[in-house]
Amino acid sequence: MNELGTLGWLLLVVAFGAVVPVVPTGAAVSGAAALAFHNHPLLIVLTIAAGAAGAYAGDLVMYAMCRAGGEKLARRLRWLRDEEHLAAVKDRLQRSQVPVLLVSRLLPGGRVPVLLAAAFLGLSWRTFVVANLPACLLWSTVYAALGVAGGSIFAKPWQGVIAAIILVVLVSQAVSMINKRRERAAVSTADTSESGRPPSQPA
Repeated sequence: MNELGTLGWLLLVVAFGAVVPVVPTGAAVSGAAALAFHNHPLLIVLTIAAGAAGAYAGDLVMYAMCRAGGEKLARRLRWLRDEEHLAAVKDRLQRSQVPVLLVSRLLPGGRVPVLLAAAFLGLSWRTFVVANLPACLLWSTVYAALGVAGGSIFAKPWQGVIAAIILVVLVSQAVSMINKRRERAAVSTADTSESGRPPSQPA
């Protein structure tokens, strides 16, 4: 009963964190997986399922709110902060919907812009519901794997949980830094190509 209660709390925390993005949901899944690793291997599978279910439920709530309230509600709730980045995400989403949705959850800070872009573009509920399910499952599996990796280092469960959370933070920061460097490089390349173009001749 205690283990089922923990999984229930994990589902609720992840669902809440999907709507309120300040909650570190990835760290919650990793910590729970590290604890499950020391208790019973089967609990790791249930942890992945609980994390995926919570993420999926939270995403559906956020998507419904964005579809109903639009950009005005997103600004009021501080979900929409960078409109230039949102425009770029809309372009990517229009070119390839399902792959962008699948990858968005694995990138730190990538889920919310993609979810907003999908809602504002009017992506059909059927497409979102179908594409977001494997995305949430993949996300939960990756963070659970990080938790198991951190939990396997130490013999005591509480040490494994701390190690898993630290590992998640380090990986997230590393991925975030790589993405920012790529974005700066892309902007620099675009500026260079623009400056290298000859001025247009008047007709």
